[in-house]
Amino acid sequence: MPYISNKGLSMPESPIRKLVPYAEKAKKEGTKVIHLNIGQPDIKTPQIALDAVKNNTISVLEYSRTEGSEAYRKKLASYYAKNEIHVRAQDIIVTTGGSEALSFTMGSIADTNDEIIIPEPFYANYNGFATAMGIKVVPVISKIDDNFALPPIEEFEKLITPRTKAILICNPGNPTGYLYSRAEIKKLAAIVKKHNIFLVADEVYREFTYDGQEHYSILQEPGMDEHAIIVDSVSKRYSMCGARIGCLVSKNQEIIKTALKFAQARLSPPTYAQIASEAALETPQSYFDEVKKEYVERRNILIKELEKIDGVKIGRPQGAFYCIAELPLENSDDFAQWLLEEFRLDGETVMVAPAEGFYATEGLGLNQIRIAYVLDKDSLIRAVSILREALKTYKGQ
Repeated sequence: MPYISNKGLSMPESPIRKLVPYAEKAKKEGTKVIHLNIGQPDIKTPQIALDAVKNNTISVLEYSRTEGSEAYRKKLASYYAKNEIHVRAQDIIVTTGGSEALSFTMGSIADTNDEIIIPEPFYANYNGFATAMGIKVVPVISKIDDNFALPPIEEFEKLITPRTKAILICNPGNPTGYLYSRAEIKKLAAIVKKHNIFLVADEVYREFTYDGQEHYSILQEPGMDEHAIIVDSVSKRYSMCGARIGCLVSKNQEIIKTALKFAQARLSPPTYAQIASEAALETPQSYFDEVKKEYVERRNILIKELEKIDGVKIGRPQGAFYCIAELPLENSDDFAQWLLEEFRLDGETVMVAPAEGFYATEGLGLNQIRIAYVLDKDSLIRAVSILREALKTYKGQ
């Protein structure tokens, strides 16, 4: 057999998607699978975005500009200004999803065997992007007992070496739903300036903050122009996951120039999806008000139902639409597969994401799962009731 690269062999499986074959088999056997495993909202995409594609008059579907259409980038700059983030169109590169923005960022700031510090648990694909780029992820542990708050800055200081190129955060967080406070962002800003490294913030869930909390962007923090890189996306903001449009934002023009070379290698972001994304920027605030209200209700119901299960510990999300739950068992990966292969309650079962894949430190997250509360409230109640009965059966084996 021809040689497979070590890099390819080292690429981690997605903890979110690796159980899909078991779910598909269960469905073919007639089982209803309730999906708590993936952040695909059931919220409707703004009609204005769908209509922009439907009603366009393009006769030749051409390449767009490598950095994204100027019209879209100018409107993005206006959107950011409304959020007290003051950037220009030339500070923005439109990408094929936030994933590509992360990949371009890592390629632009780090060489093979360089290091990026990331509070864990973190979005599992950060591991994949880093592996693809030959970069080492250095985790700093946040704990469910602290609701996944920013670890002490001293813990970051201990990990910084000459190979450290950046600290990467997701704010609000996937998979925890944790929202970093202004004070925490200021602490991170101080440490990256002190050590002359970058602060990269995945801010794709910016709109989804709860309990009266407000999002504070790293580009709202003074003195961060050379150090701050934002990764963003329309996927969750407008429930447009399939559009695959994101962006990289930085006032550091060396970053923009370098990332543009990576962007040129893939030619351009998709034209129709940019048209939809540009139109989506006209979505009224009332849309987000309703969506936030819905997610708060879903979060509250999810936590209320989970708290009824003996031995379950929950991190309380302040943003995004994810929750980490610690279960009274040893291996959530085995439990998640068992749910799909063996457990049925009135012809139904649940699919969850084992949390081990959201950690870089071996042995952490083994008894945790990530739940995405992107389903209607009745489905969430039903899903947790199935989990409750499943845990009784699983532990009784």
